[in-house]
Amino acid sequence: QVQLVESGGGSVQAGGSLKLSCVGSQYIFSNCGMGWFRQAPGKEREMVSITSSDGTTNYADSVKGRFTTSQDKVKNTMYLQMNSLKTEDTAVYYCRADPFYSGGNYACNGWGQGTRVTVSS
Repeated sequence: QVQLVESGGGSVQAGGSLKLSCVGSQYIFSNCGMGWFRQAPGKEREMVSITSSDGTTNYADSVKGRFTTSQDKVKNTMYLQMNSLKTEDTAVYYCRADPFYSGGNYACNGWGQGTRVTVSS
């Protein structure tokens, strides 16, 4: 599995912003579809955004217009800019390299360790 490392989580008040980062290898950023997922307490892990290896990005309806994902392929880093945060955005956020969005490339398969985001009212 690929190695991914997230950072940038923390505590913020509702309406605030945070920017998460996910660092990986050059291979990942050259070949893999990647996404952000989150898991709130007591809930299943859900997709936040997915960027396929062809560059197409999709967002969950719950974050559209508030969250933006981007990649810096020089720094081998993926970002998730989160604006207008809501208490329901509280979760552990994970980055993922996903073979399904990588044209079936199973070398693109892995999760980061997660970074916790807490949004208070």
